[in-house]
Amino acid sequence: MKVCRILPSAFLALALSATLAAGCRGGPQRPEMSEQAPASPKARIIQRNWEVPEALPGAEALGRGLRKRLKAALDRREAGYKPRTHHLRSDGSPVYTKRLILESSPYLLQHAHNPVNWYPWGDDAFETARRLGRPVLLSVGYSTCHWCHVMERESFEDEEIAAFINAHYIAIKVDREERPDIDSVYMEAVRMLTRGGGWPMTVVATPDREPFFGGTYFPPRDGDRGSSTGFLTILERLSERYRSDPESVVEQARRITERIQALGERAMGGELPGAAVLHQAFADLSRGFDSVYGGFGRAPKFPRSVTLGMLMRYYRRTGEEQALHMAVYTLERMAAGGIYDHVGGGFHRYSTDSRWLVPHFEKMLYDNAQLASTYLEAYQISGREQFAQVAREVLDYVAAEMTGPEGGFHSATDADSPTPSGRDEEGWFFTWTKRELEEVLGSDLAVLVEKSYGVTERGNFEGRNILNRPRPLSRVARELKLEESEVVSELEVARAALYQARSKRPPPGKDDKVLASWNGLMMSAFARGGRVLGERRYTAIAEKAAGFILSRMRDRRGRLLRSFKDGSARFDGLLDDYAFVAAGLLDLFEADFDLRWLKAAIELHEVLASEFWDAADGGFFISAADSEKLLVREKPSYDGAEPSGNAVALSNLLRLYELTTEESYREMAEKGLAAFAMAMERSPTAVPRMLSTLDFHLDNAKEIIIVKPDEGADASPFLEALASTYLPNCVLVVTSAAETHGEIAGVVPLVEGKAARGGKVTAYVCEKRVCKLPTSSPQVFTEQIRRTLPYP
Repeated sequence: MKVCRILPSAFLALALSATLAAGCRGGPQRPEMSEQAPASPKARIIQRNWEVPEALPGAEALGRGLRKRLKAALDRREAGYKPRTHHLRSDGSPVYTKRLILESSPYLLQHAHNPVNWYPWGDDAFETARRLGRPVLLSVGYSTCHWCHVMERESFEDEEIAAFINAHYIAIKVDREERPDIDSVYMEAVRMLTRGGGWPMTVVATPDREPFFGGTYFPPRDGDRGSSTGFLTILERLSERYRSDPESVVEQARRITERIQALGERAMGGELPGAAVLHQAFADLSRGFDSVYGGFGRAPKFPRSVTLGMLMRYYRRTGEEQALHMAVYTLERMAAGGIYDHVGGGFHRYSTDSRWLVPHFEKMLYDNAQLASTYLEAYQISGREQFAQVAREVLDYVAAEMTGPEGGFHSATDADSPTPSGRDEEGWFFTWTKRELEEVLGSDLAVLVEKSYGVTERGNFEGRNILNRPRPLSRVARELKLEESEVVSELEVARAALYQARSKRPPPGKDDKVLASWNGLMMSAFARGGRVLGERRYTAIAEKAAGFILSRMRDRRGRLLRSFKDGSARFDGLLDDYAFVAAGLLDLFEADFDLRWLKAAIELHEVLASEFWDAADGGFFISAADSEKLLVREKPSYDGAEPSGNAVALSNLLRLYELTTEESYREMAEKGLAAFAMAMERSPTAVPRMLSTLDFHLDNAKEIIIVKPDEGADASPFLEALASTYLPNCVLVVTSAAETHGEIAGVVPLVEGKAARGGKVTAYVCEKRVCKLPTSSPQVFTEQIRRTLPYP
């Protein structure tokens, strides 16, 4: 459907042009604004005499009760709080304050002092729109989104634009990270209208929540950034159309909604797929592979871990060297590029170019969780220590900079950071001039860093240098007439010095909310890191995170809550939350062998089965049956920045079946895979995580039981053999002989009767409940676990 069928033809080019800047992809510098992180529950509270205005520009007066609540919320801000706005009084207090100051979302709080009269999502906003006979302006984004910041500064901080919005619309702000269910529904409308998408997402809807216009970023006025029609003109035309012909607008909104509902409810099922869809995915990816720089397609390039993981699984089953090469080469180039933070560890969101050199500098927890796991798998399949080191550095970064005191992992850091002049500039925190390096390192060490990391006087990013490794260190060593080991050692010294120097710069803003789903991904990464790298400290971090989620992010019924901020959790958990946390718990069980994690994963899947499962057609809905009713209850299958919740949930079911032998898990997994057969057949490269789940199903997964004669016995030779073996389709239980008739046998029947033969640690490698000869030899064990079943 083209936009001209929904709106006057003048809007076609306008809506399409919005996609060109969609979703935080860099751009010109922004006007100055002050920023401050939202209040911490432990921050020192001070009494202020800051006032709340009686009304915002163009808006109705705020009631006395609401103003009192807003004033109390302002007073609860911590000492040193600087409102994120350039509308400030001489004493530093904000000119404007509104309902968003009552929220906990860092993204909503960023907009709490705009002159726009923002509402949070809820019935109050839509009922007000109905009462006043106005359309709804829905703006969706997230706290570290660069272009969200641009649109805020250009449009939502503009008093003229704000006054028009306040007089003619009811404006709603949504944090897509807290409410991905809302984001997904309206993003479908934007894609339908513009054939593109991204954030900030801008939608205009009726009071019945039905959209009739959509786009992403819009310049503020006609002519800005080369656009013929600016945001203010769009708002004026849409408002006039809604006022003069509301019946037509409502009818068009209804048609769009019906299309969204039809897409969300379309049958995607078929026969349970076979290996043909995996072969097709490999062929399609081979055609799109960038043989020069790695990755797939052209710029911008995203670190799509699910694709690389699927390729490694495909290589394991087929021996197809090109599959392994595409995965390993891409990981090499990413780790050498500027998308990787060579000083502090961790990956930025994506690369704006094809070379992985110039990133969009925000760092997202979900990217780093998935990439840490992928580099661990690449280490196992290739044996390259480089990949293990990258995984360590990512995990260490998250442990040091993205972990809260209670163990939950924070969500993201911003792309923009303050400069010494007070302006915010994208990437300034992460980049260096040649002179800065010399001041920190001294001339000799600076020369080594410059040659190793491609540093020049001119720079490679707005006069500064993004550190990257354009050449192998072996070549740098030859040029400097040093041993490669010396270069590596000296660079570690330099990296530590640069990290300390960088820590004195004003850092990018941090979104410190804790999201259950993203924490589940990170739990998996730390649990796997502990097991593969033999680092108990990583396992301990995963344990603390799991304890935090299970104790602080569940309601009285034991149901998961999605978001934790300022001491409390809120929002019903969604499919991703249950699936990713359950996967993290399964990975943790296989790292520390504590039965409570397995039992907790089973409990979460019981909720998924009772509240999310589509009993008629298979697959899981995005939300529970008793959650808020949106325009459509979607059943997601495609992988985005995060893996599909259905793919992970179905993978969990297969793992639970192997552990518990409960047939209902296998039956549900098979029905779920069949439900998404059409998605896999039509566009296999869009569902690589689902293909990895299918790969598990098509394999004879190995059921590995290691029995120790007593708790103190050393099973490390067997665990080290496992750690060095790429074995994605397996389950692992380590227990003692005394426990094989105890509680664990009631949950994992496979362990019952297994003995530590001859008083030695004994390994049992089984497939489909049939075990090979038990062995106390790590060498024999290694041979058993490395036997691979080709695709049928």
